[in-house]
Amino acid sequence: MSRNPITPLPRLGRRLVAFGENLRLARLRRRLTASQVAERAGVSTRTLSAAEHGDAGVSLGVYANVLFVLGLDSDLEALGRDDEFGRRLQDAGLLIPRRVRRKAGGESHTVSVEKGSQEAEA
Repeated sequence: MSRNPITPLPRLGRRLVAFGENLRLARLRRRLTASQVAERAGVSTRTLSAAEHGDAGVSLGVYANVLFVLGLDSDLEALGRDDEFGRRLQDAGLLIPRRVRRKAGGESHTVSVEKGSQEAEA
């Protein structure tokens, strides 16, 4: 079965290359060979090389294993932590209508979610 290459958007591709280079530099600073890191991470040296070159086809699990071997796995916790765009949307008070219900008297109200709470509008 042939593998479909993943082509990331240019900006993402540059970030993956920089990330891979950071992994390589971290490995070299620790004076570990590619063979040692690959063996400890449970991957081939070819896969490790692909990760160090920022190949978008390398799974997140491989990157996580390599980070763990290098003692950098706590960096994974920072991914997606500061969701500035999401916070701006939340602060704008965007309401997401969930459903319209009919009450017994024929009245209807919309249940919306705003900042984690439910409000009913008559």
